[in-house]
Amino acid sequence: MFRFIYVIFINLFRIPYMMSKMRWYADHPEKYTEEKRYALARHVADIIKFTGAIRTVGSGQENLPHDGGYILYPNHQGKYDVLGIMHTHDKPVSFIIDDSASHGPLISEFTDLVQAGRIKLADLRQTMQLFRERAGIVAAGQRLIIFPEGVYYKGKQNELAEFKPGSFKLAKMAKVPIVPVAIYDSYKPFNSMVFGPVITYVNYLQPIPYEEYADKRTNEIAEMVHERVNAALNRFRECVG
Repeated sequence: MFRFIYVIFINLFRIPYMMSKMRWYADHPEKYTEEKRYALARHVADIIKFTGAIRTVGSGQENLPHDGGYILYPNHQGKYDVLGIMHTHDKPVSFIIDDSASHGPLISEFTDLVQAGRIKLADLRQTMQLFRERAGIVAAGQRLIIFPEGVYYKGKQNELAEFKPGSFKLAKMAKVPIVPVAIYDSYKPFNSMVFGPVITYVNYLQPIPYEEYADKRTNEIAEMVHERVNAALNRFRECVG
């Protein structure tokens, strides 16, 4: 949390400009392509990384499908997770965020900039409507991040919580590949009291084509993806510690 406050403080002179530029881009998608808006989002992420002394190492990008839409299903560790993924993911990618966490300064502009989906976790009807809308967009070629743990838990660090089967309904609706993603030490930047430079890791695993999970129930898909992400986290523990 200290690092988050420090990053905000040291960028106080930049924040009004960053917010206004993101809001302008977000409100005028007819003028700014998805690629341009994503480039701005990554630029903002790079400023946060640099001023926060954060380095993110990506691996497995060769596993990402070259064409068409897909859904990334990473574990969830904290506020930095989306920024770490975006830093290592060259093609435009959006995400789904808890509505209650999406309306703060900077966060709201960033969310709208990449046209992220706001989900009301307690509202099943709104959730399913959002899933249907996003399924069509992903099927048409968009790439999307959804955290199957739902929320991150204080003190969980690199431990994996249960994956919610409902989050995989979106993949079944869109009929696109699922890409499991393992993120490691991503809690350190903004959800810990770790001081000094930090390194986080993002590992893209082998995609699961729709044909492989089409006949499975969502709880079976959740277990399969959970197992693969957990195995990757175990490998990080052995290599990184």
